[in-house]
Amino acid sequence: MGEEIEKKFLIINDDWRGLAEGKHYCQGYLNSEKGRTVRVRTIHERGILTIKGASKGATRLEYEFDIPIKDARELLDKLCYKPLIEKNRHKIPFAGFIWEVDEFKGENEGLLFAEIELEYEGQKFEKPHWIGEEVTGDERYYNSNLVKNPFSNWGK
Repeated sequence: MGEEIEKKFLIINDDWRGLAEGKHYCQGYLNSEKGRTVRVRTIHERGILTIKGASKGATRLEYEFDIPIKDARELLDKLCYKPLIEKNRHKIPFAGFIWEVDEFKGENEGLLFAEIELEYEGQKFEKPHWIGEEVTGDERYYNSNLVKNPFSNWGK
């Protein structure tokens, strides 16, 4: 069984910039019902199909499979809900963990947050000084919900 334990935080300043080079991610959703999502993602020349279950705290089931990049691009173009999620992801090591800072583009331009994956719920970790409020349980920040309600619409 695949399991993901992840916490999500807002970023409070730009001190993280320059600590890691970003990689471009493009992703879309074939299904995004509450409790289960099916995502297609490209990272450079890699295609990935991911199935995720419902979140319980910071934990949820997660299964990932590599798929041909041509298939991933076709699924993104022809079958995924729009708008697609585009972002640059920066993987920053800090105090024994990797912080993934997502800097969103397109309809979610201006949104910025960081995620940390843990081995178990309640695991202790040190936060970098550029990390702010935790938003782990706030569904607005789920990538699958950013398709339905992009960040550019939040102030409207």
